[in-house]
Amino acid sequence: MNIAYWIVAGLLALFYLYAGAMKVFRSRDQLRPMMAWVDRMPLPAVRALGTVEILGAIGLILPPLTGVAPWLALVAAIGFVLLQIGAIAMHLTGEDRRITLNVGLIATAAVTGWLAITWL
Repeated sequence: MNIAYWIVAGLLALFYLYAGAMKVFRSRDQLRPMMAWVDRMPLPAVRALGTVEILGAIGLILPPLTGVAPWLALVAAIGFVLLQIGAIAMHLTGEDRRITLNVGLIATAAVTGWLAITWL
């Protein structure tokens, strides 16, 4: 179970580190081709979302790695499931109806949460 957790959580953390860093550091014009929804949100909210994604990625890796509060990995995984549910709602209320990636991320975060139970 530990190896499976590190593989799945590592891939999920890499994805969210990349996506979060893009939201934090790139301009709205640079984000628009990849994320059509950025025009419907204030830029500070997009930046905050990116910060949450980076912190969640750290929460998947650092607590189990150090052994300090490893239950935070489960909290981070649950947070990513909730984040993607909100992302699906955002996509469906706009013109961008592509939610395949979001559904895949929900499944991956749910599996990561299930595997994180080993740290409890």
